[in-house]
Amino acid sequence: MKHYQQMMARQRKWMFYLLALLVLGWGLTPWQPIFLGLLLGSALSFYNLWLMQRKIRKLGEASAENKSVRGIGTFTRLASGALAVVIALQFEEHIHLISVVLGLMAAYIVIFIDYLFNKSTV
Repeated sequence: MKHYQQMMARQRKWMFYLLALLVLGWGLTPWQPIFLGLLLGSALSFYNLWLMQRKIRKLGEASAENKSVRGIGTFTRLASGALAVVIALQFEEHIHLISVVLGLMAAYIVIFIDYLFNKSTV
């Protein structure tokens, strides 16, 4: 369980770094709609990462105690992705839609990169 806690902390840390980099890109570059879309998608992706980590931790604890859990929050994660797209469509002059979709994948990219860099430590 200690390795899982460390992995969760690393992934959240890298998502914070990514969000900070996107805020800088939004504030300092002329591509504000693209960076705002990436920021919106990545922020909701970070929420999805946090939610998924929390649900998986609860699933592991329930499994250790031979209990059952309702689910791992798939519907909530899908709904937050739909919310991001609705926001992007509502404010399409300020937010680039394709950037929002790419930003929604940010957590999965962070998970993959974290795995590549830390697969030898497990």
